[in-house]
Amino acid sequence: MQLYALGLNHHTAPLAVREQMVFDPLRLPQALAELTRAREVREAAILSTCNRTELYCTAEAPETAAQWLAEYHQLPPQKVSPYLYTLPSRDAVRHMFRVASGLDSMVLGEPQILGQMKQAARVAEDAGTLGALLHKLFQKTFSVAKEVRSTTAIGANIVSMAAATVHLAERIFENVADQKVLFIGAGEMIELCAAHFSARRPRRITIANRTAERGAALAARFGGDAMRLDEIGEQMAEYDVVVSCTASPLPIIGLGMVERAIRARRHRPMVMVDLAVPRDVEPEIAALDDVFLYTLDDLGSIVESGMESRERAVVEAEAIITSRVDGFLNWIASRETVPTIRALRDSGERMRRREVERALKLLARGEDSQRVLEALSHRLANKLLHGPTVALHQTDGTRMAEAVARIYRLHPEE
Repeated sequence: MQLYALGLNHHTAPLAVREQMVFDPLRLPQALAELTRAREVREAAILSTCNRTELYCTAEAPETAAQWLAEYHQLPPQKVSPYLYTLPSRDAVRHMFRVASGLDSMVLGEPQILGQMKQAARVAEDAGTLGALLHKLFQKTFSVAKEVRSTTAIGANIVSMAAATVHLAERIFENVADQKVLFIGAGEMIELCAAHFSARRPRRITIANRTAERGAALAARFGGDAMRLDEIGEQMAEYDVVVSCTASPLPIIGLGMVERAIRARRHRPMVMVDLAVPRDVEPEIAALDDVFLYTLDDLGSIVESGMESRERAVVEAEAIITSRVDGFLNWIASRETVPTIRALRDSGERMRRREVERALKLLARGEDSQRVLEALSHRLANKLLHGPTVALHQTDGTRMAEAVARIYRLHPEE
């Protein structure tokens, strides 16, 4: 079994492809169980976010896991394969370290991905698919990410997705304090966005959520109000900025809904930011003259501020990661020698027990104890050295001789 990381992300796949590969969080345990039960995959964990879907696993070969990934989402493998990357062993470890440290994110250094990776590990552990190797790898990944963030400036002047969302609104409205903002959803991303908008003191903040109680609780934190999802169509015209991020598998904001809102607003502009994958807002809405629709793929163009210090920190972060990758691979290599070490010790223990039993029988018959101990030590030494001696006689090169000399420390003066 070898370690692999495979998947797609915002570097390799457009949003239209990524949104088809998102895993439903509630079905992740079932998906992991299916993968490890039906395929040649021993350990597995799945990271599924707005910008990436990645599978970390131990397997005989990565092809079966890649095929399962496409089949699970009911997509032909040939449609997914152009966007898919497969990273073995060293590259897989390095990739996970970089992802957790924020070096592979759309917004360099963003901290949310670390929490998402921790959640992926928890889900896999609860599902019973996180074995010794992946468990150790995740723990090391979290440790490396912490080291990178605490010893470099990778997190300095961070431009998060939430901050970028505010910046998008400020492109159209000079002063967010004069605008009304509607948030659709009540998850972590919406909470972060609401916090950033709240700092600008907009005229009104409203949370629309499927669970009314959760939406009302979040709205109360920011001095806003709440509404039900089925009220969005009737009230959308009142809002200047709409930010949506739900787990809905289908768009919840349609073209007709927005067209009616724009007419009611007398064509005053409206900013819409769709942070969901799959998308919450129908893409056709972007063609409306008075609507400025932004998706996750648009956020990359507004993260220039603060980038210089973080880019300088990348060099330091990459050096840390390279060193820690070597350390983890050494640990993997040491695990591979464990069965040999155990077998060697077991063999030595069997020899010892046989010789002790033989010596005890001789002593019981009244043999001289000194002669018995001498014979015991000679026989044990001969048996322990028989294997290396035969190997030295049967080999022609010097590598075996050097290995034996190193093992038994035959030339301490060197």
